[in-house]
Order: sequence, then structure tokens, then C-alpha cells
Amino acid sequence: MVQSKVELASISLFRATPAQIKETRRRRWPHLGGTLSLAEYITRDEEMDVLEHAKEGKMITWVLAPREDPMTLDFMCACRTYKRASLVAYSASSASEPNSVHETASYGIAAVFTPPSKRGRGYAGHMMRLLHWVIASRDNLPEFPEAWGTPPEEVADAGGGLFSVLWSDVGEEFYRSAGPGGEVYGWEKRGPVSTVWEVGTEEGDDEGWKWLTQEQLEGLWDHDAVLIRKELENMLVENGLYEVGSPTALVTCLPTNGVAAFQIPRATYGSNFSMAGGFWGVQSLSNPDTYASWSVEMQPSSPTLIVTRLWASEDTFPGLIAKIKQAARRSGIQKVEVWNLRVGLRDVVEKTGGRTFIRSEHLPQIMWYGPGTTKNVEWVHNEKFCWC
Repeated sequence: MVQSKVELASISLFRATPAQIKETRRRRWPHLGGTLSLAEYITRDEEMDVLEHAKEGKMITWVLAPREDPMTLDFMCACRTYKRASLVAYSASSASEPNSVHETASYGIAAVFTPPSKRGRGYAGHMMRLLHWVIASRDNLPEFPEAWGTPPEEVADAGGGLFSVLWSDVGEEFYRSAGPGGEVYGWEKRGPVSTVWEVGTEEGDDEGWKWLTQEQLEGLWDHDAVLIRKELENMLVENGLYEVGSPTALVTCLPTNGVAAFQIPRATYGSNFSMAGGFWGVQSLSNPDTYASWSVEMQPSSPTLIVTRLWASEDTFPGLIAKIKQAARRSGIQKVEVWNLRVGLRDVVEKTGGRTFIRSEHLPQIMWYGPGTTKNVEWVHNEKFCWC
């Protein structure tokens, strides 16, 4: 039986109850569970929920449901948000001064799902339009449309986000059209650029490099966050090297608080895969500011090593890529992929045997809630470490 479309004013966005959270997982499992049983799929998500990146209210599941019955298990659709420590930089008034860098909060958005029985009635799009109203400061949003009724209730642990990001597998337009006022000004696409290398057979020694375990990566993230802040302070805002022409703000998520660490257990859960030596990163001993970390993409059946964070100069990049390929080869992986290398490093890619292309999946999209418009905001370090 086909259900009729409901009036938008009669539905709203609510923080999911524990029963609703479990129901979202039951709904997604047939479509996204892969080789996991339903019990394994639910257990995996429950175990991910208590990791550093999600615990203490940083991860929230949202449901679109009738206002008169917000706790129903027959809700329309659902999604998740992850609150993240981030930075924003504004250009200095003088070229001799550093940019003004501030700590802020952002949100990663994931698990947007409508069951087949409820598709085709605009529920997911409306959910995404309402989502702005629970993750951003309302001072930065337009007037709430009268046709939608009243705004969603503000929720503890949510709100105050200066920007939000997501990765679309349904093209750009769906999220682009989900603005906070019903207009088209939603999430905009940024840099869906991948670079890949075939691993080959060349082998080298480990002299001059330190392999890093998951535990050792924790110290690397702290070091990385310090470098990212220094970089934002000194970035030239108008140098033609960005996705946007003349950015009014530079923003980035930070890899700390479990954000980058999450990529490893999420990718390997339920598999027998492990990296050779248990190593998930590498760092130069002579230049500690040259390093990389990675996870794996297990599907399709031939795994790919996905670099999650990478820091190198044009001079040190070839050596770093050689070590990453070596780690992949020792683990039986034939391909390495990096998301959104900075322009200077892309110029070196061909010399290292890599190939750069525009992805048609996992499209990064960003929404800005600060002064000005999203089109003038540059997403720095738009890499796999902050994917969710």
C-alpha cells in the first residue's frame, strides 16, 4: 500500500530514542551490511558509538517523525551527526601579520537513509533542511519557513556549528538543494579529487623511517593539529591555489579526539585483515613533519590502502609515497589512494607513478554558517581522516 505524502508542518526532526537508533540499524543492514549478519552489524555500530570520536554526545542520531508521535518506530528517515573540534582562519588586515585562527565546532553528517517504502515523498530532503536548525547557531540562519511549522527543538550536545560536511554517494544536487530556508543554498561540492598508485614490486629498506602502530598514531594527531594551526596562520588567502577563488575564511576539521583514529576500526571490523607489522602510519626520522597515516577500503574484494592524513613537502613527498606503497605491498594490497592532495604535491604525482582524477562517488560537500556565503569558504585538509 502506497502511503500518501504528509504535510511538512506535521513532522519535525528529533533526537532518536535508543529504540529508534536500533530501528535505523535494522533498516540500513540489508542495504549496507555487506557480509555482516544483522546482529554483527548492530554490534559493530554499538561498538563504534563508544569510541572517542562519538562518545559523550559527540554522535547523535536524528529521525524525521510526526510531531504528535516523535518516539514512533515508524519514522520517515534518519541520519547521524558527529560534532568535531575544528579551526577557522580569517585573513589578517596586513600581509605582515598572521591570519586570525579560532577554535570552533563543525559537524560531520552520515548514515542518511530512507527505507524504500517511504522514498519518493521528499522526506530525506526535508530532514536535511531541518538538520541545519539543530547543528548551527540559529543567529546565522534565515527565517524559518512558515510552511514547516515551528523549528525543531534545540538539543543538548548539539548546535553551535560553524560549518558542516558530508560525503555524497547520490550526486551533488540532492544536498545542494537542501538549504535551511528551503532554497537551493545547501551543501556545496568541494574537491572530489583522488590520486592512485599501483603498488608494483619495488622494495626498499626502512632506514630513516619509523613505522607507527595505532597507539603511536595518537601522538601524531596531536603533532598534526599543531602543524595545521600554524599552517592556517600563515596561509595566503589569495594565491590561486584553492578550490574557491578568493576565500573569506579557511576551515578544517582536526584529526584529534578520535576522529582520524576511527577510520581503522570502522574499515576493518568483522574482517581478518591486518596491516603487516600492525603498522598504520609512517614518519620520517630526519624530518618529523613528513608523515602519513592510512586505513583500508575492504570492498570490492581487492582492498585499497586509503591514506587518511599526509604531510610532506615537494621534496619529501616521493620518499613518503614510496614508503606508503611499501606498507601496502607488504600487506598484500595492490593499490594506494589519497584524497585531495594539495596543488603543489599534485605537480609531483606523475614523477611518482600516480594518476589523479575526479571521483564520481564520496563527493565532499560543505555548508558554512558564518558570515558570508559557502561559495567563498575554503575547506582545507579535505582528506579521508574526517570522513564519516
